[in-house]
Amino acid sequence: MLTINAIDHIVFNVRDVETSARWYEAVLGMNRTDVRSDRGEPRTSMTFGQNKINLRPIDASQERWFTGRAPSAGGQDLCFLTSLSPDAVAAHFRNCDVDIEAGPVTKKGARGPICSVYVRDPDGNLIEVSSYT
Repeated sequence: MLTINAIDHIVFNVRDVETSARWYEAVLGMNRTDVRSDRGEPRTSMTFGQNKINLRPIDASQERWFTGRAPSAGGQDLCFLTSLSPDAVAAHFRNCDVDIEAGPVTKKGARGPICSVYVRDPDGNLIEVSSYT
């Protein structure tokens, strides 16, 4: 029987790779990696911990970038974990001039109660940054 035990990477469809990469670097402290695909196409990834987000330009064709049937920007809703306190997360977002959509607020995470702060990235994806309480 197949059992899934982790996520290796996810792909965000984005309007502008450069804008998104800068935001994830500056606001969430992720590391940018630029490589070429087997076909020579540029690829930009954001890494953090043992995880990776590939930034796929929304205008890329299926031939250039194999992806879902209806790629669109701004449809993701993700929760990232941090060791910072929720108040420190909110202060960081304010210092980065990022509007806080909600929080800090207590929610239910995969391992129990988490305290979350919600913002949106440049494409409108809902980004939740949480810490376990």
